[in-house]
Amino acid sequence: MVHLSRKFTKIPLNFIPKQFLKYQQQQQVPPQITQPFIPFSELQNQRSLLESELISALNGCTSLTQIQQIHARILRKGLEQCCYIITKLVRNLTKIEIPMDSYAKLVFNQVKYPNPFLWTALIRGYCLQGLVSESVFVYISMRKENTLPVSFTFSALFKACSTVLDVNLGRQIHAQTVLIGGFDNDLYVKNSLIEMYVKLGFLECGRKVFAELPERDLISWTELIVAYAKVGDMESAGELFGQLPLKDMVAWTAMVTGYAQNAKPREALELFERMQNEGVKTDEVTLVGVISACAQLGAAKYSNWIRAIVENLGIDPTRCVVVGSALIDMYSKCGNVEDAYKVFEAMEERNVFSYSSMIAGFAMHGRAYAALNLFHEMVNMGIKPNRVTFIAVLTACSHSRMVEQGRQIFASMEEKFGISAGVDHYACMVDLLGRAGLLEDALKLVETMPIEPNGGVWGALLGSCRTYSNPDIAQIAAKHLFELEPNAIGNYILLSNIYASAGRWNDVSMVRKLMREKGLRKNPGCSWLEVKKGVIEEFFAGDMTHPRSGEMKQVLEHLLNRLKATGYKPNTNSVAYDVNDEEKRRILITHSEKLALAFGLLSINADCPIRIMKNIRMCEDCHSFMCGVSQITGRVVIVRDNLRFHHFLDGKCSCGNFW
Repeated sequence: MVHLSRKFTKIPLNFIPKQFLKYQQQQQVPPQITQPFIPFSELQNQRSLLESELISALNGCTSLTQIQQIHARILRKGLEQCCYIITKLVRNLTKIEIPMDSYAKLVFNQVKYPNPFLWTALIRGYCLQGLVSESVFVYISMRKENTLPVSFTFSALFKACSTVLDVNLGRQIHAQTVLIGGFDNDLYVKNSLIEMYVKLGFLECGRKVFAELPERDLISWTELIVAYAKVGDMESAGELFGQLPLKDMVAWTAMVTGYAQNAKPREALELFERMQNEGVKTDEVTLVGVISACAQLGAAKYSNWIRAIVENLGIDPTRCVVVGSALIDMYSKCGNVEDAYKVFEAMEERNVFSYSSMIAGFAMHGRAYAALNLFHEMVNMGIKPNRVTFIAVLTACSHSRMVEQGRQIFASMEEKFGISAGVDHYACMVDLLGRAGLLEDALKLVETMPIEPNGGVWGALLGSCRTYSNPDIAQIAAKHLFELEPNAIGNYILLSNIYASAGRWNDVSMVRKLMREKGLRKNPGCSWLEVKKGVIEEFFAGDMTHPRSGEMKQVLEHLLNRLKATGYKPNTNSVAYDVNDEEKRRILITHSEKLALAFGLLSINADCPIRIMKNIRMCEDCHSFMCGVSQITGRVVIVRDNLRFHHFLDGKCSCGNFW
């Protein structure tokens, strides 16, 4: 605990600048000389000039030695009681991270009558060094000395409460602003208070402070908009944004980024278009948010539009790593990994983020060898991979059954790069082993991993059990998943299908009964594709209300008849509902990606690929259907589900039927 003695502890000799000690030793008693009379106003001017000079000198200090030299001048000039200068000295000591107790506190203790700003400088210093209890003690001492705090005092304390995640302390300091009074209309204090509450997860408290403000500025509004966006409440964020009288770039960016981060890409792009039309300035942060939205939507129209905006703003993605990396991610997720690689190749500067984005792009398109080559190039260039890099490269190995390479890379994480594997890396390894049919090895890895496995780890194991029809290990994985994710219907469907494949119909009935009892319903599959003039058409499973539904139905029936002639049979195990086979076949033919495919065949030129985006994993039946259609029509069909890209051509898929 800091000790603030008002007896003014004497500074030890080893802390007094040597220049001042030398000066003292050289002083001689001067002869009595008659000093010329200097008017008081002139003396005041001289003092003001000296203070300004010392403050300017302190502003230029970057080391302890330099500060000590200025401190010596302060002492020589007799200004050690000047709160204005000593405040600046304490702030500079804090800036270069000199421990408070070793210098700043000792200097403070020499000042007989510290003003509120000097007290605040000491409080702020302790806060910035993480010594919150010490900063609170200084505040208590300040109040005991009957010194009133200023706005900066409270803002420093509120930031400290956010740092140590102590809302109770924050509430006590909030109470101080009320008890002392005079801060009701202080926007600086109120904005700091709102920031503290939202950072500590008490959003409604922050909203209440906001509601009580007689006047608000852009910071007040934006603080809450960002907070609502972070918790996914875009409705409340949008409501506040709509009420905001004057919207600056920060507020617009908060909304665009919020929509993008909460899987609302259309809203993000529409808002960004409004932002452009209103002539609001755009920076790199805004662009990264809107590029992310474009990547989620996967539409070429928007990707080309965004690229044009980037170039018109004079931002060169070959030199700006942040924007360049975002563009790589966008092109990859829009199904154009070749354009992504062109951006990557043209970049003059590449870092771990640009490499990781490109490796992830290759991985999601099933180009494992390209991903691995890039990973090794990155390491040889002396760029240390991070956690995201390893997830990307392990995913590439998993999608291509490169078991040994994956094992080596996983082992190198800690051995070579000092990165401990996280739960997502273990999920990748379980997926890798499971996809290769090494289910026992995968189960052993889950049971021996040093951290608690999550739903992603057990889900990877369950998915592999579906591929290799292993109901026993599936039952183990499902048991854990039902505890971790009790309402995730996909896990129940997978287990039911695994039991069905093994002919364990009693178990199938048990799982379906469990689904009915829980009232679980499958999330509707949604697929969309871009057609002429960049128009995006959206389709939901079983929804035949589209204006061209009649034509789409005819196309699907025609395709189905042709495929049956080649040996295709609908995979009714892909339907989770307990209905007869005829109804299952009707459900299958109206899956959202099939509806999108039919519309694409009607609307997209034969020499252009049909690019379909889907919100959930593609079922086995739709995968077989797409393979067959690509063979009988000669069309290139590209489907992006929530796991990866599937490139269908001549009856084959880029995943090798391994997804």
